[in-house]
Amino acid sequence: MSRLVVVSNRVALPGESRAGGLAVGLLAALKERGGVWFGWSGKTARGASGELREQVDGDIRFVTMDLSKPDLDTYYNGFSNRTLWPLLHFRLDLVDYDRATREGYRRVNQLFAQKLAPYLRDSDTVWIHDYHLIPLAAMLRERGIGCRIGFFLHVPLPSGDLLQAMPDHQRLFSGLYAYDLVGFQTQRDADRFRSYVRLFGGGRLHSDGSLEAPGGRRLRVGAFPIGIDTGRVAQQAVAAMNNPSVRSLQKSLHPRELAIGVDRLDYSKGLPERFHGFERYLERYPDQKGSLTFLQIAPVSRGGVSEYRKLRAELEQLAGHINGGHAEADWTPLRYVNQNYAHSTLTGFYRTARVGLVTPLRDGMNLVAKEYVAAQDPENPGVLVLSLLAGAADELPQALLVNPYDLDGVADAIARATTMPLAQRKERWRAMMDHLTEFDINRWRRDYLAALEE
Repeated sequence: MSRLVVVSNRVALPGESRAGGLAVGLLAALKERGGVWFGWSGKTARGASGELREQVDGDIRFVTMDLSKPDLDTYYNGFSNRTLWPLLHFRLDLVDYDRATREGYRRVNQLFAQKLAPYLRDSDTVWIHDYHLIPLAAMLRERGIGCRIGFFLHVPLPSGDLLQAMPDHQRLFSGLYAYDLVGFQTQRDADRFRSYVRLFGGGRLHSDGSLEAPGGRRLRVGAFPIGIDTGRVAQQAVAAMNNPSVRSLQKSLHPRELAIGVDRLDYSKGLPERFHGFERYLERYPDQKGSLTFLQIAPVSRGGVSEYRKLRAELEQLAGHINGGHAEADWTPLRYVNQNYAHSTLTGFYRTARVGLVTPLRDGMNLVAKEYVAAQDPENPGVLVLSLLAGAADELPQALLVNPYDLDGVADAIARATTMPLAQRKERWRAMMDHLTEFDINRWRRDYLAALEE
């Protein structure tokens, strides 16, 4: 078994809290095989970018690199989050076309290649993650690196018509031709990439599904839906029922039911639409008034970006409007909270909630949907209301699937979820839980690495 080298924008260092399932899966793979995890340190350098820091834990070497503020502003805050993030989430209206950030992105990827190359052996398997590092394999190949290199995109991929709206799109996306395997969350995303390569990228599609780049290089494309650490989430949820925050929430609700949404504060998550959908529920189902409290947890992210500041102000205004029109002396229908909660606490909140509201406008996968299901009480499970536009909808058809733009449809699904008979809730939950147990985070990384190393 070859040594594994993982490359990502951020690294889960030893001793750090690792709530995310991705860190759990990648660390398990690195422990099995030994290897290196390389990425940005999260620290801003006082001088130039490039200083390396190393930590060793067993057979894993963690190598991180500091970035200067100008590099961080162009590579991460600029091109990654103001250009690629909106583009890949189908939001052309929010794409920043600044040429300077595009060049900064390439410069930092070149720095990654320069600093990573000396650590690599020809026998290694390299696994590069996400949109921050699309060109990295091509830059490593230019330095003579010949080992197997795979890429996984965690976010969605739009159609070629949208991708070509970005200036110099071929220069960026042709960087993916240097990989041996390009993995996506859904078959739709993989098919969109094949179409892009055929229509706009100068490549050819072969009958076996592989792609041939303009220079003749062959690469494979596949769908590898990411899972969660299903068993761990289920255990955490049981333990969390004794958590003081969970008990306090339950006490504050009694005797009402809870609907919950947990999302990073981001325009891709469809939070204004979700608030409007909940308001429509209150209007359409007056007989259920006072029976359900909706808790939306939305920690602030990228607070320095104007789009995010506007979104926060809009949600605060909407929450006030909804509560002003529908609250009673002893009941606030919508609780909107910007603070972070520990993952162990969130699993208890999920287990408490009769309804899980996961209604992004676009999402590569959405692991909150999966964690909500895994956290449920098998004897009295809640109901997941899930956006058709999340990758998770392909795997969880037993959820109540909604179009997040259809406010009446969202309202009807909330009402149906709150009144669904126990037998039906159990049947739907069991089918989803069986799938999540089989296709967990470890199955995902094993399937991907097996495909890369075929």
